Amino acid sequence: MIATLEEKTEVIGKGDFMPLNGTDYLELYVGNAKQAAHFYKTAFGFQSLAYAGLETGIRDRESYVVVQDKIRLILTSPLRSGSEIGQHIDRHGDGVKVIALWVDDATYAYEAAMKRGAKSYMKPKIEEDSDGRVVRSGIYTYGETVHIFVERKDYHGIFLPGYKKWETPDYNPAPVGLKYVDHMVGNVELGKMDYWVDFYERVMGFVNILSFDDNDISTEYTALMSKVMSNGNGRIKFPINEPAEGKKKSQVDEYLEFYEGEGVQHIAVATDDIIQTVRNLKSRGVEFLRVPYTYYDAVTDRVGKIDEDIEPLRELGILVDRDDEGYLLQIFTKPIEPRPTMFFEIIQRKGANSFGKGNFKALFEAIEREQELRGTL
Repeated sequence: MIATLEEKTEVIGKGDFMPLNGTDYLELYVGNAKQAAHFYKTAFGFQSLAYAGLETGIRDRESYVVVQDKIRLILTSPLRSGSEIGQHIDRHGDGVKVIALWVDDATYAYEAAMKRGAKSYMKPKIEEDSDGRVVRSGIYTYGETVHIFVERKDYHGIFLPGYKKWETPDYNPAPVGLKYVDHMVGNVELGKMDYWVDFYERVMGFVNILSFDDNDISTEYTALMSKVMSNGNGRIKFPINEPAEGKKKSQVDEYLEFYEGEGVQHIAVATDDIIQTVRNLKSRGVEFLRVPYTYYDAVTDRVGKIDEDIEPLRELGILVDRDDEGYLLQIFTKPIEPRPTMFFEIIQRKGANSFGKGNFKALFEAIEREQELRGTL
């Protein structure tokens, strides 16, 4: 009898040596943090939360924090040339630098990871202000991406010490219904997927809950391989992709070329009403990948009965897939940066714990059409 993902996760949790409570925040290094914050508010419905920069005593960078339900993004830009942040942007373009994980004990998490072979990014550090204290520590993962462990049980401030409340009473577009980070996908170099699978198993106690090879994720022209890593309680999921041999350059190859290294390919964010969320996003100018209308002719034959009418899904381009636990609905934006690198996935789970394997071929053909337009296929 094959165990379900839910059963696998339950078994994993019993031996979890590094408990993670969830995603605390994501920090993106961007060329213009002020304009990026405006974009995420206007297009994606995030709200103003906190600010750090010259006015708070920081001289080398400026950060704006935006929030929507449980999702917090820090958008950070350098204030001077020659900085580590600026060099990161120069090489990679705008992208995710920090995946911060909420823990009960940041010192223990760091020491446990280091004991198992992690590379240190930040030793445990106490940060304090009048609202209490936070302990943060950090390790490197693929590329120049880092995990920061955040312990905030003794802190009651707006975000973190060093930040002040950022108020924009005259401009706060309404949220679009995004709830939390469902998963984050990393692209790594050819031959490195199993290395990073081992890293997450050995260093952080994750387990590989799903694997896809080039037979699962391929089209006539391109292919890739992917393994999904999950922590003990299932709140953190990191699919890891690597390119596979194909007739033409795959989306992972394209990403690695333009990001100039390994990094976060996309952020999947959950919603309770994907139809309304996507309508809201489209009305604000967010562009999505589009599968052929004929995809919907056989949806119910493939996935069975669903609660939603097919026509709104067809109109908006929302994909559907089913696993043993239920079904999911998902859609992918086009890259949101000048380089064809990072994008977002909007996902609504109705029992399903998988990642849309039945949609891979249609989705990847849509990505290839975009690659062809860019001249990178």
